[in-house]
Amino acid sequence: MDWKPDRNSKTPIYRQLAEYIENGIADGTFPPDKPLPSERGLAKELGVNRSTVIAAYDELESNGLINRNRGSGTTVSKDIWGMTKKRIPSWNRYIEAGSFLPNLPVTQRIHKEMAEQKLINLASGELSQDLFPMNSLREITANRSFIGSLGYDHPQGSVILRETLTNHVKQFRGIETDPSSILVTSGAQQALHLVVQCLLKPGDAVAIEAPSYHYNLPVFKSAGIKTYPLKVDKEGINPNDITELYKKHRIKMIFLNPIFHNPTGTLMDEERRKKVLEISSEYGIPVVEDDPYSLTSFTGEKMRTLKSFDQHGNVLYISSLTKIVASGLRIGWIIGPRAVIERLSDAKQQVDFGHASYSQWIANDFLDSTEFESHIKHLVKQLESRRNQIVDSLESNLHGLVEYTIPNGGIHLWSRIKKEVNEIQLLEESIKRGVIFVPGSTMGSGKGFVRFTFSREKEENIHEGIKRFADALHTVLT
Repeated sequence: MDWKPDRNSKTPIYRQLAEYIENGIADGTFPPDKPLPSERGLAKELGVNRSTVIAAYDELESNGLINRNRGSGTTVSKDIWGMTKKRIPSWNRYIEAGSFLPNLPVTQRIHKEMAEQKLINLASGELSQDLFPMNSLREITANRSFIGSLGYDHPQGSVILRETLTNHVKQFRGIETDPSSILVTSGAQQALHLVVQCLLKPGDAVAIEAPSYHYNLPVFKSAGIKTYPLKVDKEGINPNDITELYKKHRIKMIFLNPIFHNPTGTLMDEERRKKVLEISSEYGIPVVEDDPYSLTSFTGEKMRTLKSFDQHGNVLYISSLTKIVASGLRIGWIIGPRAVIERLSDAKQQVDFGHASYSQWIANDFLDSTEFESHIKHLVKQLESRRNQIVDSLESNLHGLVEYTIPNGGIHLWSRIKKEVNEIQLLEESIKRGVIFVPGSTMGSGKGFVRFTFSREKEENIHEGIKRFADALHTVLT
């Protein structure tokens, strides 16, 4: 085939190929009596992935231009005008046209590899199975009576669970609220989506930390929201930067993860937290506080959330059981002014008719038991041990090559490679060696940053994972 794709074009390669073949069918280059190249052979000839050729052939088939038959290959359709041809949708065009954007390609690659390969997982932001309170949860399901209804629950979530959450956030997070100001969600992720989709409109400007987990979420771009960075240093974001962004861009909302920040592990200085609230009150800018990790302090110090300082209802507080109990429970919550909670609740009803009553019952009974506090103490001890292991492994395998800040809570360690490195090449080389991590660029950092998560693997696997990462790094640097 005397054709090569234009890799600098904004048109996807599969569509370039489809258009080339379509034009060739029209001018007779590809006649009906001769087969088209095989998917595998054409991919090799053009130097592209086989999936690219498959997508191009899908496009041509949907337009009624080719036939694909198992055993006899791909041929140009003899019924070129589609008089008798039954056509199928061009799904690739629908996929690209959707308003809800996909994850970044690197993020998709990480998710795919974690699902398909048995890798040492230093990427996934969840607990390992052995850190789940399995015995306590089994005891609840086996020996306690189910409370609630198996029909649709209250739009804001189980009243009983919301009463329990009211007591929980007061005892463990210093937050005064009531059940009517709480919405139960499918984890913190759904909570963030509801806030963006219901309280902001296309063209609005918001401030997010840089680097930030939020940078990795396509929800902002899908909604047409402009994001502006707040640089994170060793004490969190500088509140004065919020004022500057407001004056320049009239930001409508601030998204913060102030306690053991993802990905840097930073704990925002308490004075800075108070200053953020002062600025929020001065300019009337709402703050969305994402708090997955405040109960995981390795020092034993009780962490004060932004919401615990909030006297005027400026903070929408989001948290969940995902990072401290079990990700599969899918229990999260938003605390905020009643009018906001009712608006978000209405939207959630449109999406899923409310949260599953069975998982709410399990979450309620566990939160309401003495076993919850025992579990948290055990969890913190185990996470601290794994934190210590990853620090020791970095020192023994990469001393002088990386620098990092040791977190005092949470599940992530943020590091910077001191030498210039191609992070995608490093990721691929690491995957070959059986370990996976998150490149910093997916979270809006500069070059050479890496996020290691230490909650997913036991100490021996952490050590082996860092060793394999070090081997990959040395290979890429040579």
